[in-house]
Amino acid sequence: MAVETQSIQKPSPPATPPENSAARFGTFAGVFTPNLLTILGLILFLRIGYVTAYAGLWHTLIIVLIANGISFLTGLSLSAIATSMQVRAGGNYYIISRSLGLEIGGAIGLPLFASQAISVAFYIIGFTESAQSIPFFQQIDARLISSAICLLFILIAWIGADFAIKIQFGILAVLTAALISFFAGGWDTISEPILEPAYADGISFWVVFAIFFPAVTGITVGTSMSGDLKDPDKSIPQGTIWSIVVTAIIYIGVVIWFSFHAPDRQELIDNSMAIQSISIFPPLILAGVWASTLSSALGSIVAAPRTLQAIGKDRIVRKWVSSNLGHPTEPRMAVLITGAIAMVVIWMGDLNAVAPIISMFFLNTYGITNLAAALEKLVDNPSYRPRFNIPWYWSLLGAIGCYGTMFLINATATVVAIIVTVGIYFLIQRRSLTRTWGDVRTGLWFAIARFALLRLDTKEISAKNWRPNLMVFSGVPDKRLPLAETANWLSHGKGIVTFFQIIEQDFESGREYAQANRTEALNTIKNFIQENNLSAFAEAEVVPNFRDAVLTVAQSHGIGGLESNTILLGWSRTAEGRMMQMSLARDLYHIDKSTVFLNMDDQKGFGQRRVINIWWRSAGGNADLMLLMSHIIRQHGSWGRAEIRLLRVIEDESALEATLIHEQAEMKKMRVEAKPKVIVNADGRSFSQIIQENSHDADLTVLGMNLPNQDSIEDYGEQLDKLVGSVGTSLIVLSAIENIMIFDRED
Repeated sequence: MAVETQSIQKPSPPATPPENSAARFGTFAGVFTPNLLTILGLILFLRIGYVTAYAGLWHTLIIVLIANGISFLTGLSLSAIATSMQVRAGGNYYIISRSLGLEIGGAIGLPLFASQAISVAFYIIGFTESAQSIPFFQQIDARLISSAICLLFILIAWIGADFAIKIQFGILAVLTAALISFFAGGWDTISEPILEPAYADGISFWVVFAIFFPAVTGITVGTSMSGDLKDPDKSIPQGTIWSIVVTAIIYIGVVIWFSFHAPDRQELIDNSMAIQSISIFPPLILAGVWASTLSSALGSIVAAPRTLQAIGKDRIVRKWVSSNLGHPTEPRMAVLITGAIAMVVIWMGDLNAVAPIISMFFLNTYGITNLAAALEKLVDNPSYRPRFNIPWYWSLLGAIGCYGTMFLINATATVVAIIVTVGIYFLIQRRSLTRTWGDVRTGLWFAIARFALLRLDTKEISAKNWRPNLMVFSGVPDKRLPLAETANWLSHGKGIVTFFQIIEQDFESGREYAQANRTEALNTIKNFIQENNLSAFAEAEVVPNFRDAVLTVAQSHGIGGLESNTILLGWSRTAEGRMMQMSLARDLYHIDKSTVFLNMDDQKGFGQRRVINIWWRSAGGNADLMLLMSHIIRQHGSWGRAEIRLLRVIEDESALEATLIHEQAEMKKMRVEAKPKVIVNADGRSFSQIIQENSHDADLTVLGMNLPNQDSIEDYGEQLDKLVGSVGTSLIVLSAIENIMIFDRED
């Protein structure tokens, strides 16, 4: 069989990736400090009192421990994945998209970016709230103050991360001084602690938790700087874990100290700056509030554009959003978009309204990050070799904690968040974006398939679970559409179809030439399958001899109980070809493979697809397979209105009624709708003549064939050709499963 080929060139080895010229930050400056400054944000100074007033000391500690437990498990998962890959720009988005795939990465990355952008406004609103404790700022609209700060931060991010990183050290010094001032005060005024909760209408444990949770969401800021780190797979785990541990200790200390020095509950609820009354030097608290809120806003406005830029580079959103607008490293277009979102939120929301939204977005991101780490560990791809190893159940516990907490906070908002995520996933999937990396989903399907195959291999095939696993020797399938169409009908979601092209060629022309032919044939079949939306596999083999290749492939194809059991071929138009097919069918029978030939009437085709005639002898063997195939074909939509007719020839008219009753009883036992018809051959007509007379209106005729005798293969092939030539489109069946009843008959 001649096949056109193109010259094949050896691919050149991949170029060594250049060193990242943008990498300029270490663990402390690039991960630990941005994380710490974002975590120790406005919740620390402006909302701890509010949380304590409603939840009391014990419940507040539980809230802090749950929130930090979730962030700690997420930090472990994040660290495990980060140390198993070369993390580039995009942080969490990059990690998730390279682990779970582009669609899931985008479905999480876009809400992650939105939450980071909203966080900018969240922290700036917090700054403004504290600033208005000063009489001068009370005269100015809070939104104008917030807008001015937002514009300043957009300018800082526009200048670049280097400038932002330098500023953060000064902010860290102020924040440290504020904390020292807080813990140094109140030693002579220890009072009765607020231990028990006092929730009000609409304020529950989980509502308070949702308000507090943004306090621990800063662990992704350092990860978002991954493209700017000197050694991401070292800096991300170390900086992330240490920032979580240090800030957790600080929060626990602040909660305990606050509860023993707090004024009455109502004062804590009404006065967001009540923390000043404890400090040894109150102005430092105001400076700390400003430092913490502004540092968190700064961290978010540096992180969010990098997430969006990575999403844009992967073409999930328009590529222009990833433009640097002339700068060598800074994602300036994404900075402008982030700033615009923050400005909109500033003019729309307040702290308590914005906090739960941020909580939902971040919990969803954390949940997926944990799930990715758990799947990577469970699937255990050889390529997953993290230097920071954790048990899979820790990550799974983190995922359960995230989604469980989301439902407890607000079940409706959780469902909406999941719907939005799933919606983005399907939108991205429909775009069929190309990717150059693998992901854990392939490994997951492999693990599931391996498990299923091993289980299936231990089970015997019975009547209840027999199904046609077809090998279709179709050649180039788009040139033999009826054969491909028939295979599709015969499987109809119940079996497995493999389209095979056998390429007859000697190997003297060289390995590359043979491989090129095989690759071209495979791609042609795969394209055909995809274009016609078929559920099938593609295979192609280069062999010196067609007949021997079919026998070899039929025996070797398949694994774990999914070996092919039925071979589908087109009926040959030549005497030589039919002789080969008869010999092949005989040999296939001896290796327990059923053979089905399709003889296509080029003029009539499949007609109206209204009548299927089965020429029946008795139950078992060919008859069972013929009936099952007809039943499966009728289940396809294009044959849905077809009538199956069972035709049987008898010689004695006196047996007519008994035969008809017997056939009806057989159909009832087999639970197949078919109309029996008994034909009495009283005048000695030939079988060929009877078939021709009774199948002229059939759109498909199904015939059984005998096992060809080795001595009369050629004659038998010609007899069959004469028979099928008079009945239109037909299937010729030789079942190799005579000792297995395909139908599980009712007793």
